[in-house]
Amino acid sequence: MTRASWGAAAGVYRDRRVASLFFLGFSSGLPLALTGATLAAWFTQSGASLTEIGFVSLVGIAYALKFIWSPLVDRLPVPVLCRVFGRRRGWMLTSQLLLIAALVALAMTDPENAGGWTVIFAVCVAFASATQDIVIDAYRTEILTDKQLGAGAAMLVFGYRVAMLVSGGGALVIAGLAGWGWAYCAMAALMAVGIAATLINPEPDAPPSDADPAAADTINRDPLRDALAWFHGAVIRPFGEFMARPGWVAVLLFVALYKYGDALLGVMATPFYLDIGFSLAEIGVVTKGFGLAMTLAGTALGGVLVARLGIPRALLLAGLAQAASNLVFVAQACIGYSLPMLSVTIGVENLTGGAGTTAFVAYLSSLCNRAYTATQYALLSSMMAAARTLFASGGGWAAEQAGWIGYFLLTTAAAAPGLLLLWWIMQRYPEPQSARDIE
Repeated sequence: MTRASWGAAAGVYRDRRVASLFFLGFSSGLPLALTGATLAAWFTQSGASLTEIGFVSLVGIAYALKFIWSPLVDRLPVPVLCRVFGRRRGWMLTSQLLLIAALVALAMTDPENAGGWTVIFAVCVAFASATQDIVIDAYRTEILTDKQLGAGAAMLVFGYRVAMLVSGGGALVIAGLAGWGWAYCAMAALMAVGIAATLINPEPDAPPSDADPAAADTINRDPLRDALAWFHGAVIRPFGEFMARPGWVAVLLFVALYKYGDALLGVMATPFYLDIGFSLAEIGVVTKGFGLAMTLAGTALGGVLVARLGIPRALLLAGLAQAASNLVFVAQACIGYSLPMLSVTIGVENLTGGAGTTAFVAYLSSLCNRAYTATQYALLSSMMAAARTLFASGGGWAAEQAGWIGYFLLTTAAAAPGLLLLWWIMQRYPEPQSARDIE
């Protein structure tokens, strides 16, 4: 690319719609570690076994099931808030306020003496977070043009990964200094970033109408017919339109498997660091400092790969790098406690993970029809979340059986099915078409 073309490509990041996604990405990413790696660290310090920690990750099941209530978010207004701020922003504010309340409640629990309440409020956090993801994903897809998808995905992932580092590394540092309750309260306060971004940004234009003609008949309406018409437009049409596409089963399987190796790695990473002797503060500082820089570099790299290679090739290259990065954890397990090696381990994982996530988000966005944005994106991202929660919940048991070296070799192998499926899709459908404007 020439200098002028590079400048034009960089200029897309100055668009207000693209730039705003950094802050919405931050709001979306903040709760994830608080019900994942950070929660696992909390339970580890409370004396829970690796198997118990692995099954605690099931609190994130809401991320895998959010497609069930996504039609409600897509179609039904929240009283008052949606009337004042619009449908998308009204739902964003609702989910963000629920998140703050659930995080504060979670901060008041003690997993060592009343772990049941910790799990219950963690489930509430995950549910509110998944709902926020539904509406942010719809909002992002509706405000961007096709040419902005890569940049928008990069900005969203920038914010998302920064938030995960804050709620992962930052929360661990606070917990080490002041306790877990203060750490979770601090994370609840940071949700103000998402609320501010929601209030400042405009409501997107309404998506194309897909209402049934019968629903427009205001002369002979009855409640049953209205309910059936709503259900057809909100549920049947979005899923039916997606399933009418060639290769849709393979696409769903790929979405579920692409991040499977990373999911197995992520659920046990913090317990692994603690087990080989690192303190919460050490993990937090390395993650938040060097790890943040590598995450941002990886996210930018992912955007460049999408622009230069196209989405499918970028997915394949980043996926291979993600799988290879798991082998660095094998080296860490062999070396044991070593801060320089920890920096390498976290740096490589964050660099490759950032690149892969950017390409993956751009891919999911390209599959969504504008008329059914929230419902279809929720379906796709739910498949990804299934690997992170349901499939990875046995990670603790596997780590206890195989040991750390064997476990990280297993996580590397777990990435292979998704990559092989991607290769098959690329050969079977060499010129994928964007579904964003399918009628």
